[in-house]
Amino acid sequence: MALPLARPHRVDVLIASVSLLCGLGLWALGLHAQTDRLLSSTWALIPLSVLACLSLVRRTAPRFALCVGTLALAADQFTNGNLASIMMYTDIVYAAVVYGSPAAARRIPVTTGLVTVAVTIGFLAWFQKPEAVLIGVLTGVISFAPATTGVLVRNHREAAEAARLRAEQTALLAEMDRVQAVSAERARMARELHDMVANHLSAIAIHSTAALSLDDPATSKDALAVIRENSVEGLAEMRRLIGLLRDQTGDLEPSAAPTLAALSTLIENARTNGLDVTLDDTRSPDGPKLPAPVELAAYRIVQESLTNALKHASPGRVTVSLTQRPRALTVRVTSPYGDPSGPRAPGSGAGLVGMRERTELLGGTFGSGPESSPDGKVWNVSATLPVAPADEGADA
Repeated sequence: MALPLARPHRVDVLIASVSLLCGLGLWALGLHAQTDRLLSSTWALIPLSVLACLSLVRRTAPRFALCVGTLALAADQFTNGNLASIMMYTDIVYAAVVYGSPAAARRIPVTTGLVTVAVTIGFLAWFQKPEAVLIGVLTGVISFAPATTGVLVRNHREAAEAARLRAEQTALLAEMDRVQAVSAERARMARELHDMVANHLSAIAIHSTAALSLDDPATSKDALAVIRENSVEGLAEMRRLIGLLRDQTGDLEPSAAPTLAALSTLIENARTNGLDVTLDDTRSPDGPKLPAPVELAAYRIVQESLTNALKHASPGRVTVSLTQRPRALTVRVTSPYGDPSGPRAPGSGAGLVGMRERTELLGGTFGSGPESSPDGKVWNVSATLPVAPADEGADA
């Protein structure tokens, strides 16, 4: 068994030094643990010195210290002995359980318990006197008691470490939840801001470009009127969003979220901005009321689709169709696909991302891309938003 090379812990150095000094003091005073032994009291200094040296490695090499310490204590029984040697051995047994391997921590208490029982029975059979039980008690105090104490301390430390790890994991999970909540809220705010303002800013950009490129006072005046109208509406939307962000009541949704009932106003604004838009709403007026999240998502999808048509579509008719089935609402917006002849507004692609996110948050399906139609090539935006049936909603 190789000797450990690790530097002794300062507590172990203190224990070894104090124990050795106490043992030398007891030896100098002539106070011994036992009498009438084979070897003189001077020989007791050897086990005392060995056990003091083993106390230096009680933490770094507990198994080595226990094995050699047991031999040293056995050798001490042939001398007059020293109380300090016995105390250092009990500390080594305790350290072997606390700082040793998990297997050693399980085996040492069992082994010392069996040794205690065996010593008690053996000396009772040998001496055949009740006083022999005291030898077994002494053996248990020296070996089994410190081993049991070590088990209790080790279990307490492991429980404390497990509790600390659980607390760290809980804190880490809480931080991850907070980061995810912040990211989700930022994404929701970005979608709302884009959907509220992008349509107005796109109209402003297109009409200002037209006013600058055409030297016609009447056209410029009409463009400025549209620009002013979109500026006022955009500012109103911005104020509503800022008011929502500053709201301290805990209500995370807008107090007056747009619904499909406002589609006529939205389409009228699109016509004012220059789009030729038609609405094909096949829903029944007496049909079930849609959930607020579904109406908001459908409205925003139509709004963003009209904004994209204003920025990118070729001249022609834009069609908005709404179809409601028992379990889903289908929103479809088609616009002419090709190179636009008029001024264009730059786009970042965030509109399609926002529409897809809104649809997926409700568990629906979203698709967009060019398609062929009898009127030529068109750009199609289609979203299917799930709607819970009325009976399921009542049961819930």
